[in-house]
Amino acid sequence: MELFLAGIMSGANATKKRHVRQAAIIQQEINKHWTECNPWRWKKKHLTWFINEKLKNHSNYTRYHYGLTMKLIIKRLERNWRIKLKTISPSNTQKNPAP
Repeated sequence: MELFLAGIMSGANATKKRHVRQAAIIQQEINKHWTECNPWRWKKKHLTWFINEKLKNHSNYTRYHYGLTMKLIIKRLERNWRIKLKTISPSNTQKNPAP
């Protein structure tokens, strides 16, 4: 996944590593469920399934960051897909809401 995303990533090294790590997790889960390891063969349904099914019990913060990684994957695939993320921006999310 690092080579797949290398040409389009910019920013801090920590951010790049996070995107590569998350992309590898996405790839692993899609391969387990759909037996489709090659990201060049992914369809919109694969990414939609991952964000809405595999991450449905994760925080909005986690889903947001995976959504950013998916945007990079979509950009690399040169697709014009819009994946509806059932999430909100982390700036509007409280990590520890008051009781």
